[in-house]
Amino acid sequence: MFTRAPRQPTPRARGGEPVRRTGPHGETDTSAATPTPVQPNPLGGESYRLTLPNTANAPRLARDFLTSLLHLSRHPGLVDDARLCVTELVTNAHRHTRTPLIGVHVAVNRKRVTVAVSDDGGPAGTALARPLRTDDEQEHGRGLVLVESLALASGTGGGGERHPGRTVVWFTLGRPGATA
Repeated sequence: MFTRAPRQPTPRARGGEPVRRTGPHGETDTSAATPTPVQPNPLGGESYRLTLPNTANAPRLARDFLTSLLHLSRHPGLVDDARLCVTELVTNAHRHTRTPLIGVHVAVNRKRVTVAVSDDGGPAGTALARPLRTDDEQEHGRGLVLVESLALASGTGGGGERHPGRTVVWFTLGRPGATA
């Protein structure tokens, strides 16, 4: 179930030309012809992806995935904070969007781990919430504040804007002495 993000070549026809498919109205369908490229890991190291159905089990599955990766990559000291942060972000995606799938992308190297959670965004016209300072009695609205306080760095894919229908929220954790 947990695999390294695949690096796949562009499908090609016998003559070496990229495969082109057309939709029912003659339009070019590039989604089937060109697999999504794996982005290079800016930290060096390895990248992993997990795609989850948007169900109540998604936060637990994301926690388990991240815990396994951190133990395998020799980052056991980051497990508790990482589990809390990924739970908050995946729970937000589950509660506040109607996306069918939630993506978890993990980039890990010797010093740091960066986790990005993506979804198809909230209802049309809604803005991504900003972390708010909350009082001690409040039961909701603490997730982004918690992530911000635990992480070396955190943010959104585009400064809070939605890009091609996706919302990406990320955080970076590191070993003592690591910088963002």
